[in-house]
Amino acid sequence: MTEQTTRTAAPSSGDGGPHGGPGDRGYVARLAEGTARLTRRRRRPLAMLWIVLLLVAGYGATQLADALSGGGWYVTGSDSATAAQRVTRGFEGRGATSVTLVVKDTRYDRGDPDFDKRVRGVVDRVTRDPGLKVTSSYGYTTLTGDQARGAFAGKDGHTALVRLGSGLDDGTARRVLPGIQEGLSDTYERQGLRVSLVSQAALWGEVNHLSERGLLRAELITLPLIALVLLLLFRSVAAALASLLVGITSVAFTLGLLAVLARHTELSVFVQNAATMLGLGVGVDYSLFVIMRFKDELRAEGPQPSADAVERAVARTLRTSGETVVASGVTIVAAMSTLFLVDLNVIWSMALGAVVVVAFSILTSVLLLPVLLHLLGPRIEWGAVGRRAAAGQPGRESRWVTVSRAVMRRPVAFLLISLVAMGVLAVPSLRLETFTPDARVVPTGAAVREGYDIAKEQFGEGSAAPIQVVVESDAPLWQRPADDSARLLRLHDELAGLPGAVRVDSVVDPLRKVDADRPFAALTPRTAAALPADLRGAVRHFVSADGRTLVIEVVGDDTASSPSVRDLLESVRTASARLAAADGWRVHAGGETAEGVDANEVISDSMLPVVGTMLAVIYLLLLLTFRSVFLPLSAILMNLVSMAATYGVLVVVFQDGWGSGLLGFDSSGNLTNFVPVLLVTLLFSLSTDYEVFLLSRIREDYVATGDETGSVARGMAATAPLISGAAVLMVAVFTAFAFAGIVPIQQIGIGMAVAIALDATVIRLLVVPASMRLMNRWNWWMPGRKTPAPARR
Repeated sequence: MTEQTTRTAAPSSGDGGPHGGPGDRGYVARLAEGTARLTRRRRRPLAMLWIVLLLVAGYGATQLADALSGGGWYVTGSDSATAAQRVTRGFEGRGATSVTLVVKDTRYDRGDPDFDKRVRGVVDRVTRDPGLKVTSSYGYTTLTGDQARGAFAGKDGHTALVRLGSGLDDGTARRVLPGIQEGLSDTYERQGLRVSLVSQAALWGEVNHLSERGLLRAELITLPLIALVLLLLFRSVAAALASLLVGITSVAFTLGLLAVLARHTELSVFVQNAATMLGLGVGVDYSLFVIMRFKDELRAEGPQPSADAVERAVARTLRTSGETVVASGVTIVAAMSTLFLVDLNVIWSMALGAVVVVAFSILTSVLLLPVLLHLLGPRIEWGAVGRRAAAGQPGRESRWVTVSRAVMRRPVAFLLISLVAMGVLAVPSLRLETFTPDARVVPTGAAVREGYDIAKEQFGEGSAAPIQVVVESDAPLWQRPADDSARLLRLHDELAGLPGAVRVDSVVDPLRKVDADRPFAALTPRTAAALPADLRGAVRHFVSADGRTLVIEVVGDDTASSPSVRDLLESVRTASARLAAADGWRVHAGGETAEGVDANEVISDSMLPVVGTMLAVIYLLLLLTFRSVFLPLSAILMNLVSMAATYGVLVVVFQDGWGSGLLGFDSSGNLTNFVPVLLVTLLFSLSTDYEVFLLSRIREDYVATGDETGSVARGMAATAPLISGAAVLMVAVFTAFAFAGIVPIQQIGIGMAVAIALDATVIRLLVVPASMRLMNRWNWWMPGRKTPAPARR
């Protein structure tokens, strides 16, 4: 029998579901026909409802950015989270939100009286700003002595620091600080003053704004790209616009729902970009498969199909492509849901965004899109672009068959070449390092980044993010026995001498000048009231009002994410544990480094359960779909190889900084800590997506013919053009976000673009046919199941 006659009767788009075909009269068929009938009869009311929901969701989506949080990095109950909570009350210059005000005077230096006057003017305005709600301050303008003020004056003589405590809660601070910062920059830049508010809240507030602007830029880049690719695939304006509308609807519904949820629970700022990026990719992808199948089914109804014919075409489309879309979407939702095993809000948020946007993509593709198909009918071909190939044209299919057969003639050679190439790409992944983002995710032109860089330059690399050691005592420090005080003093001195520690900022050494033997005795209310004004200010900054909590800040010799400062943190925690072992003491190590280390530990500990659960879910779903023991294993191994190669590319581009010039970011020497675990779930989800479309068609042909080699070639020929088109769409979307987003989104975008490109080329074109040829009939082996007999020839 010839290749042409052994093909199954399904249309050439090759995206039929794995469980049935046009003749299936089971539950799926009845559901598809019922949906087609309902959407035909109620198409106008449903279309109006669609428009209303889209407008409401679109309005809600515009409110999302202000409700998002830059937090989500603290691990519940961790040492760093406890330390952060303990310093929010009872201190001067610290509060519910703590901010460092950085003032650089480009016209005057400390030797000129105008310097002090201008700095005080800035501080007065900031502290009186009703939006900032400053409750206390400590630094250059609150001190009087040259020695005390010198600690808050930069090396260049032009810079001063003041630490502010604000009554704003963290979420509110992130919303209002960017606006306050913009007002300060507008007011003082023309006066030769560079004023910056530096803090985690200020940083993430700026990230929120950058995320919004980046999202807008990405959409402006992405939507025309998607439209162009869809025009090339569909060859009609109407079909392209219909597909694009599905993607936009999925994203709008998702962002609208997330805006409601964000009012009641903390959602990370990254959820907006991640949900939009994935929603545009998956939503347009699913609509592509559905619309392409609908066009094939409609052509099969004749040149002038009636309304009844359109309904039949919609029903068959839902029974085939619709079923596969649902199966694929459920797989993605199940895989992404494993991320909820990670007890970190930033990952939980993005998992929620991914699950919601994929769910809406499924619903929009199989419930709302049929409404549009009924309204358009034959007009789906309106706005023809270029020359459209005839359905079932063998030319293109023959080329894919030729490629597949060439690979299967030398499967070992092609498999080895592919694996070696992927292995070379994967080698750098052995050096993968992760950490939480710092101020370097913000462009150098931003005021918060400028303040961060000035602080590092003028006060030392580690001054912008010191390790905070928070010591809690059961009794006021001055009431502790001499032995207990000695233990605390030994900890202070040990911290100062640790490798990698540049200095220790605390009130201990100044108090020793008051009483060398019992320095904490100077903290009694009567004695403290008689201390010099500058020392009283230092006491209130480092010792809580009740005298039970002492803060010691260890300044490292590098940035918060550097290996040396992480080693320093480990040494700090080891030293602190000895004091914490004594009765009446509790010691917590916090700060940016501690926060990142604790988050990394949670992600690392969760990685194996997440990946293991995800692989088990995917294996079971593929086992049920294809009724094969080894095909799911083969698919999982291919995805692991692709994942390793993708990690390797990310390490070279971001960790090694090879892409810094092209993408315009500063290399921090590591990847954002949530990127690897998020990528592995996304990649396996989307790769399984394509696996279902491809293997469903191969299995359909194999069941009909029993021809192992021919079914692989014909299945690839039937699905490759569509899968390639879908992959081009995905790559376009992810690449656009990589060039327009902030660094963590850039890493996700580049990672997904690389992964999808490798999957659609090396894996689908070379590895799949080569491995299936080597496995031969073992591809379809299942205990207790008979192997199809070869078809008659």
